[in-house]
Amino acid sequence: MSIPQSGGGPIERVEDLAAWLAAGCKPKEDWRIGTEHEKFGYCKDTLKPLPYEGERSVKAVLEGLAQRFGWDPILEGENIIGLQKDGANVSLEPGGQLELSGAPLENIHQTCDEVNEHLVEVKSVADEIGVGFIGLGAAPHWAHEDMPVMPKGRYRLMTDYMDRVGTMGKSMMYRTCTVQVNLDFGSEADMVKKLRVALALQPVATALFANSPFFEGSLNGHKSWRSRIWRDLDPARTGMLPFVFEDGFGFEAWVDYALDVPMYFVYRDGRYIDALGQSFRAFLDGRLPALPGEVPTLSDWADHLTTIFPEARIKRFIEMRGADGGPWRRLCALPALWVGLLYDETALDAAWDLVKGWDAETREALRVAASVDALDARVGDIAMAELAREVLAIAEAGLQARARPGAGGLIPDETHFLSALKDSVESGEVPADELIRRYETEWAGEITPVFSEYSY
Repeated sequence: MSIPQSGGGPIERVEDLAAWLAAGCKPKEDWRIGTEHEKFGYCKDTLKPLPYEGERSVKAVLEGLAQRFGWDPILEGENIIGLQKDGANVSLEPGGQLELSGAPLENIHQTCDEVNEHLVEVKSVADEIGVGFIGLGAAPHWAHEDMPVMPKGRYRLMTDYMDRVGTMGKSMMYRTCTVQVNLDFGSEADMVKKLRVALALQPVATALFANSPFFEGSLNGHKSWRSRIWRDLDPARTGMLPFVFEDGFGFEAWVDYALDVPMYFVYRDGRYIDALGQSFRAFLDGRLPALPGEVPTLSDWADHLTTIFPEARIKRFIEMRGADGGPWRRLCALPALWVGLLYDETALDAAWDLVKGWDAETREALRVAASVDALDARVGDIAMAELAREVLAIAEAGLQARARPGAGGLIPDETHFLSALKDSVESGEVPADELIRRYETEWAGEITPVFSEYSY
């Protein structure tokens, strides 16, 4: 989750909120790719999650990365809660999941190099202290009581709120991991088309990246339990956002939506002030109970936007949120999928043609079916496996058209980063299918071999 936002001055009128979003519009030559991925840390001898402090801990990993690889610490009070370097940052999820939020990069060759370098750095530090890291969509056998709590004020407030608005909020916070990609838009119209395609096709990403069939020590009946968790978290801030597909949607409509999402906090002078359930609209009028008489800044607005969790969302870029954390190859495949679909105009048009006839019920049904059955899902006459095949063909054509070479020109474009996904479509097997098969055969109903077999 996000670190506190900064750099925004006072909000003088409500129109400033849409203008803040619109300032994200960039010419095509300035579009960049930002990849984020989360992973679970654990003690190798006990297979228990990492505590925050101690010889084998989250803190020890962060300090090791800072000392050995030149990352600058980010502190909250006296606690190290993240790192930053060269436009990237390493941050902590509530249960100690380690997240890389990559720098904005020009092509997928660069972003994959960044991911690889990060994982090599983390492994070199972790190996020396008996720690491992694994990419899964959900914790395979840890109970909520097993999870540590990171020393971040934001998370304490969110934890207190989650049981009021759903049944799985704390499971999301402490026991899930994802891989995401952030992409740019050129104009309001470009944002609208990209966001609509992103929301409609998010179930395809959920299916292709499904990697969480285990939870609390057994099979859970879903191939992406992480996706299932998100469906019962907080309806005010999650979901497939049918209003995005209505005529007239744009930045102002997103502002109207965001203003009605209840607040979590206000960040002031290094601490999080409890504003749980309060209204940003009231804040604009100086009527926020948490800060009576005070009006928000654009930094407060940017913070508030980080507390909205639909399947795809906009800030000053678009964020794809539907995929489980997973194997190394798939951390590069996710940006390849979405860059191929959204960064070439012909591919974007083809993707929109594929989904523009779907109604809200179809999009939601695909979301549900993807979490349960991944590529075996079917909604009406839509077979997920065939839909994924079409989507990958469009993405591949988009990457070919971009023609961004790598390896000093030896690799002509970025299409090879789709190979893991194409293999899944050809075999019909996503990571969750492989885990289930091995659990039911060679692992003989035992989940813990996943750590030795699938850690980074």
